[in-house]
Parts: sequence; C-alpha cells; structure tokens
Amino acid sequence: MTITRKKGPLYLQVKKIVKDRILHGIYPLGGHIPPEPQLEKEFNVSKMTVRNAIRELAEEGYVERKSGIGTIVLTNTSVSRLSKGKRFTELLVEEGYRLEKRLLSMACERLESGTELHGLMGPEAFRIERLYELNDRPYIHIVHYLAAAALSEVEQEAGEPSFESLYDLLEEQNIVLDNFRDAFSVGSASDETASLLGIPAGTPMLMRLRHTYDVEGRLVEYSIGYYRTDLQPYLVSYDT
Repeated sequence: MTITRKKGPLYLQVKKIVKDRILHGIYPLGGHIPPEPQLEKEFNVSKMTVRNAIRELAEEGYVERKSGIGTIVLTNTSVSRLSKGKRFTELLVEEGYRLEKRLLSMACERLESGTELHGLMGPEAFRIERLYELNDRPYIHIVHYLAAAALSEVEQEAGEPSFESLYDLLEEQNIVLDNFRDAFSVGSASDETASLLGIPAGTPMLMRLRHTYDVEGRLVEYSIGYYRTDLQPYLVSYDT
C-alpha cells in the first residue's frame, strides 16, 4: 500500500487504513493487528509513524496495546453520520464475516446525453468500480459515479487506489454528506457482473441504487450495487 506526504500526515493515512480494516473485519474483534515492524514494512514508514497511528486508534477506543501481547481490536463499529442505524458492512463484521474491497477501475467518464446518469450528473462523472469479497468469495459488484464538481483532484499511483474508503475520499475534498436514499429492486446480472461474482449471466440479483447528497441538497454520489444474497442476505438494523 503506497502512502505519500502530499496526501497529509503519514500517521493519519496509516490510521485510516488500519481503522478501515478493523471496520471490515480484516482485523477481527478480539484479534491482533499486525505488529509494528510489519506495518512499518508494509507502508514504508518509520516506527514513530506507526506508533502515532496506533496511539490515536487506542485513544478512540478501537484498539488496546498490551505489553508482551500486542495490539488487540476492542471494537469494530463506528458512528455513521448518514444514519442512526449501523452500516450494512458493520453488521456483517459483527456476525464474524470478513469483507475486503478490491478496486477494479477508477477514471473520469463522459456520460451520454439523454441517459439517466447524464440527467443526474451532467456531461461527466468520476467512475469507481469495486468488488467486495466476503470471506474470500466475490459478494458485491458496485459502481459509484461521483459528481465531477465534487472532486477537485483524485490521485492514482502505480495502479493502486489512493483511498481505502470512498467516504473518506469525499471528506478529504471537504464534502459534508448529509443524507442518502437507497432503492432496492431485482436486476439481472450482466456478463461483466456475472463473471466477477462467479454466477451465470442473467441470474436474478438484489440490486441497490444509492443517491448520496451533501448539506446543500446536491447529488454527490450515485451508485449501483449487485449483491449475491445466496451467500448472505442484505442486513438492516433499526434503532428504537
């Protein structure tokens, strides 16, 4: 994983990546995160950088450092600004699943006039395509379209994503998300989606359409996700 000084303090970048892995169950609840020397090598940073990142995660209650034992994960949930309920991914992690994200593509795209996307986003948008794996099995194929006006700059280095979390990326652009609207329906898997998820083309699938808005009511993100509910149903938790 490549991190650079031009994206801000190195320890904060390491902290964000480790936190994201905790929230997605890669570093499970009650388990250990990798030892400091391993993180230093992975991110190519100093011992002090890693220690500062772990110190902040400990102060926020995500981990606890125990002498002679290592750093243990204490919690794997966070407060979502978009909902009082827990995120779908958090619910899966609570049940013991591990979710990993893989970037498939990331580029600016011209939108064809007269299409729904053109009406929502204008002549162009930034397209991010990702695959989620549930316990090492392909589970979700999702494509995000971000309003071009919402992003001042998106960096790519050596083919790697320059972000771990899409919403962290938006925050770094000083975009404050206010609400989202999800619509669920049944869709058929395209040849591309079927190939990525390991299912026959045309298979009926749960399809989620998401509209995310900023505090001024402007559409920031439009995404289309296809879920293999034969592996795991879509979970929703409501607080009372």
